[in-house]
Amino acid sequence: MKELVIAGMLLAARNIVPAIRFVEGLSGTDDEMHKATEAGKKAFAGSELPGRTLGVIGLGAIGSTVAEAAIRLGMNVVGFDPAITVDAAWRLPSQVRRAESVEDVLRMADYVSLHVPLLDATRNLINAQRIGVMRPSAVLLNFAREGVVDNLAAIEALDAGKLHAYLCDFPANALKGHAKVIALPHLGASTEEAEENCAVMVAEQLADYLENGNILNAVNFPNVAMARESAYRIAIANANVPNMVGQISSVLAGAGINIHNMLNKSRGDMAYTLVDIDSAATDAVLRQLSAIAGVLAVRNLPA
Repeated sequence: MKELVIAGMLLAARNIVPAIRFVEGLSGTDDEMHKATEAGKKAFAGSELPGRTLGVIGLGAIGSTVAEAAIRLGMNVVGFDPAITVDAAWRLPSQVRRAESVEDVLRMADYVSLHVPLLDATRNLINAQRIGVMRPSAVLLNFAREGVVDNLAAIEALDAGKLHAYLCDFPANALKGHAKVIALPHLGASTEEAEENCAVMVAEQLADYLENGNILNAVNFPNVAMARESAYRIAIANANVPNMVGQISSVLAGAGINIHNMLNKSRGDMAYTLVDIDSAATDAVLRQLSAIAGVLAVRNLPA
């Protein structure tokens, strides 16, 4: 994905697509085409990426790699992510300047790249009001999700000269044929390597769940991954309600089982708990845990 974002910036910076369209429209002899090329190429003079500022909204796995690639190209990078995880923060290059809001990123950036999921909170995240704070020379890149950008607002800004270009991976009738829009046919994951990597990732994450109870990239559950520190582990799926951790701890304490390490995370109404214990849990203890109101499933995962 990062290669596609960088390619998008280069396409916009050097006006490559309009230049290609210009060449395709030439006719006549080679000499006539050469003269027309020399006369017309000034209209497509572009700019260089080094020294320009890239704004990254969404600093997860993809956003952080895009930021790192831009830094290696000599760009300044500013980013914003209100829900950045600890793991993502560790991956983030130290040169990335943290912004306080989406608006801060939009004000500072020459290029803005979006890397957020499509949720109620992010639908039309980039709307007319927010485009209004961007530089008229700015380029907007959306390789995240269709719906994160208000297409009509983007087109109005392009037509009014308040936005230089819009590149996205989601073609739509509203964008089709616009001179300042480059819309790709959802190429983000369309590589042989990406398909193979996805298959390997799914297999590895499924094996990790079955063997260790770790959950990554689930639709309805939080990401929960804890390194094993004991030969005995219990994984508990439960409702996100008060005193759940306390009740789990009480059951284990009542059975004389010491908790070596515990991790509990929630996502909306759902929560998930991993507990490493110093001795094996009996069937009776597992039944007690299952009987707690709000517990949905209990898995015993000895090493």
